[in-house]
Amino acid sequence: MHLTGQRAQYDLSLAEVSGGNTLSASGTMTYTVHDTCTAWSTQQHLDIQSSTRNNGTVHLVSDYTTLESKDGHHMTFRTVQKSNGATLQIVSGDASLTPGGGEVQYEKPLKKTLKLPANTLFPMAHTLAILMAAETAKTDLSPMLFDGTGEDGAQYTYISTHGWDKVSTAQAPSPLLAALPSTRVHVAFFNTTARAMLPDYEMGMRYFANGVSDKLDMDFGDFRMAGTLQSLSIPDKPHHC
Repeated sequence: MHLTGQRAQYDLSLAEVSGGNTLSASGTMTYTVHDTCTAWSTQQHLDIQSSTRNNGTVHLVSDYTTLESKDGHHMTFRTVQKSNGATLQIVSGDASLTPGGGEVQYEKPLKKTLKLPANTLFPMAHTLAILMAAETAKTDLSPMLFDGTGEDGAQYTYISTHGWDKVSTAQAPSPLLAALPSTRVHVAFFNTTARAMLPDYEMGMRYFANGVSDKLDMDFGDFRMAGTLQSLSIPDKPHHC
């Protein structure tokens, strides 16, 4: 099982609304992964425009970057969220892990240090764990995840997988994904600081064996968006690795 560098661009469309506040929504997302031999460098740019009954037009932009060592021991992170041009939140810092646990040192929004539970995973390692589970027909797993998007440390995730089948050339969203095994995945994210029965956030996707995803289903609470893979490029592995 080998993850790959990638640049994937998605169109986002409104799939469902609840509560009646959101009237429309559309957007784009770009997800880029660079293989630096010893680490994964990732960038995610999310751009959503929605129309709401209470707040009119809302333009949400989120930029998320990480540098995650391939040995799973260290990660730096930065998330910037803006609404209608105004900065809502900046979360940044670095985290370290050992099999027995670790810690995260936040620089923003406040300088603080939090402990991370044993067996916590960083995002790329989390993705690899999902794919390895699907390949071995394991239909559910529940690792702790620290991704650097929030200021409360690690999250509990519950993941269900379905299938591990090759996609035909005709059905593949890109020729680069033809004949690769894939699995349908649902991930629920829970805040460990609150004893809530319902997840803070949920996401579904089809994951291919190289870590590329399509058929995104992103649940933002009062509305859900579907993500369609529009373009994909996969760079060659660095020759010096």
